[in-house]
Amino acid sequence: MRKLVFIIINYNDYKTTKRLLDNIKDYKIIDKIYVVDNHSTDNSYEELKKLNIKRYEVIESPSNKGFASALNIGAKKAIEDFSNVDIIFSNSDIIINSNDNLEELKNTLDGREVGLVGPVVFQQGTLNRGWKIPRPIDEVLSNLPGIGKKFNKKMYYNDSHYKGESSEVEAISFCFFLIKSEVLKKIGFFDENTFLYYEENIMASKLKHTRYKILVNNNVTIIHDHSVSIDKSINYINKYKILKKSQMYFETTYNHASSLEKFLLKLTIRLTLITLYVRIFLRGGFRK
Repeated sequence: MRKLVFIIINYNDYKTTKRLLDNIKDYKIIDKIYVVDNHSTDNSYEELKKLNIKRYEVIESPSNKGFASALNIGAKKAIEDFSNVDIIFSNSDIIINSNDNLEELKNTLDGREVGLVGPVVFQQGTLNRGWKIPRPIDEVLSNLPGIGKKFNKKMYYNDSHYKGESSEVEAISFCFFLIKSEVLKKIGFFDENTFLYYEENIMASKLKHTRYKILVNNNVTIIHDHSVSIDKSINYINKYKILKKSQMYFETTYNHASSLEKFLLKLTIRLTLITLYVRIFLRGGFRK
């Protein structure tokens, strides 16, 4: 039977990571737990090293080159230790109900043409199950200040899509997912040209050109205590700038946006940024 490793990405969030470790440390289906500390600026690495947990190892990234880089560090260590292996990647702010949940997800991944599997993700009172890869024009419309969210909703599947044990989708959330090591090697691992965001769409675009499917297991739900780690470390304006930089990279590199589409993307990004600055100013956000 193939081994299963569980990789948690940590950045300045030792307490939340420890909560997840306490959650999963006795799950028998897991053969190894790695925590990749993405060059935290607090005492996370030192605290994580102190933990006495079976089958556990903490890895310190020499620098913080972004989320995809941390994923690659964990993946390459797992492959070095186990060769062909099934890998779970997880944010620190995840809650899992039982060992059986992981076993069911692993069974879904065992399908011959299955490359990536995710659960139903419960976050902020909603269910996140999957979405379609956006085209440049979809992104332009979703960037429009005030009304962009309405267009963004069109990228998600209807509830009727999620019938039976599993459903095929184009992309899934990377807060928690499973992947085969062979798939990672085939597609050249994660693209490290984004610091944060759009890893899901990039992976989806890579897999689109292979025989591997992306599935959501409709019977397994995990809880995502959404963006706890990010919100602690990055202010809202900086998050937006990082998000849109990743968006431009994805649409240019993977969707091959035309000159007009790139112009419209830049224009709508700037319009929204101006709107954000105005809102902050009106709320007194720039007062000393």
